Amino acid sequence: MNYYVIIPAYNEASFIGAMLQSLAGQTVLPAKAVVVNDNSTDKTAAIVSEFAAQHPWLHLVNKQSDAIHLPGSKVIQAFNTGYETLDENYDVIVKLDADLILPQNYFEIILNAFTGNEKAGMAGGFAYIEKDGHWILENLTDKDHIRGAFKAYRKECFLQIGKLKPAMGWDTADELLAKFYGWEVITIESLKVKHLKPTGASYNKAARYKQGEAFYALGYGFMITAIAGAKLALRKKKPFLFIDYINGFLKAKSQGKAMLVTREQAKFIRRYRWDKMKGKIFNK
Repeated sequence: MNYYVIIPAYNEASFIGAMLQSLAGQTVLPAKAVVVNDNSTDKTAAIVSEFAAQHPWLHLVNKQSDAIHLPGSKVIQAFNTGYETLDENYDVIVKLDADLILPQNYFEIILNAFTGNEKAGMAGGFAYIEKDGHWILENLTDKDHIRGAFKAYRKECFLQIGKLKPAMGWDTADELLAKFYGWEVITIESLKVKHLKPTGASYNKAARYKQGEAFYALGYGFMITAIAGAKLALRKKKPFLFIDYINGFLKAKSQGKAMLVTREQAKFIRRYRWDKMKGKIFNK
């Protein structure tokens, strides 16, 4: 299977060299990889250019955009810019962050997951962060969810879900829509990806309400938003974030903001979320 990689990058000079080194060291190399330098003011572009000179499958694309880093929109707009430079001759499309170090056999195992299961629509490993000299699981999500930092999509699934949405919640919307269309989301615990920069470390303060807006845009409804918001705030060990999430949801609802899903899809999503919660309660 051919896989293409798109790496949005904004001021990632401290990390992107190690990331590209881990990509170049894969047991199965990408057919094509694009780094989208999104208005960086550091040496990101120069570092990528050096790597591209050594690896013909790697290319640099420069993009001008607002420097404000809000979760979701900026990174996916950069991803889409990269996607527009590629052809359609891929079997798997991959979105990677610029601050990762991948296991050497990462994509060999990912591609095996797709070839071994024709219903596999998405696949990925797990993020680990360094703490006190040890690499520990970055436990911000359930183990059946693939982090947005490293998502691989079968082409047919990627196109059917309408590609990626330039809004916060895109990396939940994609999985829920994949399930809506009957695809499976495959997580592989043996694939431990080193995440060099903590999630959200560079987010602007304006992002504080975005998670609640994302819950609204996914069609969660108030009750599911309250439960999901409380769970996420506790996982981040910042319980007062719950208030921001609720305020964000209510603000989006009062303004009638655009949804990321259709009514039919939202109905499926609410049923799926409730069933998942019930399963956790009754399996304990």
